Amino acid sequence: MSYTRRSKDELAARVAQDIPEGATVNLGIGQPTLVANHIPASREVLLHSENGILGMGPAPAKGQEDYDLINAGKQPVTLLPGGAFFHHADSFAMMRGGHLDICVLGAFQVSATGDLANWHTGEAGAIPAVGGAMDLAIGAKQTWVMMDLLTKQGQSKLVQACSYPLTGIGCVKRVYTDLATLACTPQGLVVIDLVDGLSLQALSDLMGLPLSP
Repeated sequence: MSYTRRSKDELAARVAQDIPEGATVNLGIGQPTLVANHIPASREVLLHSENGILGMGPAPAKGQEDYDLINAGKQPVTLLPGGAFFHHADSFAMMRGGHLDICVLGAFQVSATGDLANWHTGEAGAIPAVGGAMDLAIGAKQTWVMMDLLTKQGQSKLVQACSYPLTGIGCVKRVYTDLATLACTPQGLVVIDLVDGLSLQALSDLMGLPLSP
């Protein structure tokens, strides 16, 4: 079977495709920050960064970086007209107060029913870094995960039950990966789309999990 994985930018564009007009969206550290570069110019979306930005734009052009204006991953960003920056505590009040429509986070593992593990692998020597992930995962109206489906060792990050310490329980609604987009439901995983050339059965075999079309 021949199929091509989505590149990181293709994956970011796939996530951006599903963000509706008028949504307020937090982009987490790592791959999710790329989504800012793929929001259609015709669509009004308010991007939030937990370090205190609302109205974040795409990455600046080379040479136009302002390192006083950065996202939570310390990458330089732009500010759209009407955008604002403010205290970290105010940002967390937005997150915890249910004011975000969607948050897009990375993950180490996601369970079939939407449990999220994205702050610690539990391995000796690993540096735990929860940041605002727990606040976002529970505070946002929808939590989406954006990640590679497989680890470097070829193991699925989508699992029946998480073996890593949990960030949130039953909070993930959708998982966007380099091979497929899936919905987490109380009954298990439902496939929304697949990359060309990959069958539902092949994906199920790769993950070792039952999937519903």
